[in-house]
Amino acid sequence: MNAANIHLAITHFPIIGAIIGVGILLYGQIIKNNSFKNLAYGLFILMALLTIPVFSSGEGAEEVVEHIAGVSENIIEEHEHLAEKAIWLMGLLGIFSLLGIFANRNELTFANTVGLIILVISLITSGVFIQVGHLGGQIRHTEIRSETTSNNQKGEDHDNDHDEDHDEDHEKHHD
Repeated sequence: MNAANIHLAITHFPIIGAIIGVGILLYGQIIKNNSFKNLAYGLFILMALLTIPVFSSGEGAEEVVEHIAGVSENIIEEHEHLAEKAIWLMGLLGIFSLLGIFANRNELTFANTVGLIILVISLITSGVFIQVGHLGGQIRHTEIRSETTSNNQKGEDHDNDHDEDHDEDHEKHHD
């Protein structure tokens, strides 16, 4: 297994886990049940921890795929840039989730407020992770690229062809 295999094998867990956690947390908020809220918080903490190896394996995965025909360096960079934001959001969600468990277990007065803050952060984090996953999918799956992305890719390929032609012309003049 190379870094790309590892990245692809574990990359879906934080996305799906965050979405499931949002559902559990919403349900817990609606029925006012701390057990469900704590379950969601625990899931968010687990996803925050799992996000670390997902993010860490991304650089190695990039090294594996960046020279494959049809792979867009622009999409890789967009994916990486958004993933950096996503890991910080997931970390924040994990920290607030620890606070939420503590507040619920100790029946602190601000437990419900923390729960609402966690809900907002989890919704934002889930949305960002969905976008990170979508960009990651576009790296190798050209069929899901938007028209704009496809046109940018064609321009990128054209620029590379132009650079190669320019290099060949430059070499001829120096020979």
